[in-house]
Amino acid sequence: MTESVTITDNRTGESVEVPIVNGGVDASAWKKLMPGTWFLDPGFSVTASTASEITDLDGGNGILRYRGYAIEDLAENSSFLEVCYLLLNGELPTQAQHDTWVHDITFHTYIHENMRRRFYEGFHYDAHPMGMLVSAIAALSTFYPEAKDVRDPENRYRQINRLISKVPTLAAMAYRNTIGMPFVYPDNSLSYGANFLSMMWKVAEPDYEASPVLAKAIDTLFILHADHEQNCSTTAMRVIGSSLADPYSAAAGATAALYGPRHGGANEAVIHMLNDIGSYDNIPAFIESVKAGKQRLMGFGHRVYKAYDPRARIVKNHADEVFKVTGRNHLIDIALKLEEIALEDEYFKSRNLYPNVDFYTGLIYQAMNFPLDMFTVLFAIGRMPGWLSHWQESVEAEARISRPRQVYTGLPERKYVPIDQRV
Repeated sequence: MTESVTITDNRTGESVEVPIVNGGVDASAWKKLMPGTWFLDPGFSVTASTASEITDLDGGNGILRYRGYAIEDLAENSSFLEVCYLLLNGELPTQAQHDTWVHDITFHTYIHENMRRRFYEGFHYDAHPMGMLVSAIAALSTFYPEAKDVRDPENRYRQINRLISKVPTLAAMAYRNTIGMPFVYPDNSLSYGANFLSMMWKVAEPDYEASPVLAKAIDTLFILHADHEQNCSTTAMRVIGSSLADPYSAAAGATAALYGPRHGGANEAVIHMLNDIGSYDNIPAFIESVKAGKQRLMGFGHRVYKAYDPRARIVKNHADEVFKVTGRNHLIDIALKLEEIALEDEYFKSRNLYPNVDFYTGLIYQAMNFPLDMFTVLFAIGRMPGWLSHWQESVEAEARISRPRQVYTGLPERKYVPIDQRV
């Protein structure tokens, strides 16, 4: 059987056969057959904007792979920095490559003092940490003007390294600024996750010792968020990067896209929902209100997944280990009961409303004492290597500048009317 589709223009009777390659069809054949006629696809729900070798996402079967490696294997056996290397380079590192990579990341965590003394001090006392992070990432481009030479591989490596290194520093600075605490400098003797926890929580102790369980948990959560194919923020990164903008400007745009509650704010919405439910006894009434269309079941369902999100299962398994250190989050029993109902009730099963990664991550973050307005910031730290991998892939492929078409639905040509003649 030929793997192809045939398109016929019924106005002219002309046809073209288009091969199906890797689950996609080349739009250039359509363009040749019907020039000036566009696919109208709001939200890009059935449009592939690029070809990529980075992440394989099969939502129907609940499969997520980075460069061919199952997310379950990476979360169990790898580290976040190793996954960063994999996403950016296509292969897991050798020991020598790993040591060099970790060294380069670890010793570029500091930022210019002007960022701390002048830039962050300029924010209002109640500025949202995510708003500060967007601004700070964009500001880095002014400190590294050579980043504009995006076609130089060595230069790209330095900027990629700086972004992965410095984003946890910027994130922790944003948090400390909101609570009026002094900035904690990076501790390069610590691992990536432990160093971030130190910058977040250190007060007066000479050395901060992060719980190994919590450091492992934050590292795993970063892995789970590292990439997720062509989502809103990754698409923003590639679109901005297609203009050959420097990676700091592109990453700031991607971070701004993540800032939106439809994208990066889902785990925060889960906590609000669980707090609103309040107690185990209120669950039945809440479920009925969801079925009646009066409430939304946050953290269930996904634009891509039509099965159980594999990341949600991994997070759920880590929750008990975290709670042994932090104490059990009082909302977990409500969450577990909601999942049980959703997996058994035909209303939810027929709508593919399975738990997604956001359903349990918020509970872990809350148990670790992260405030709600830091949840999306944590997401941004984890997603940075994915954004940079797609940016690098696009630049290396010399992709054309993004310029989607539109279907015009406005008025036809009109004559200008002088202001004194308008009614």
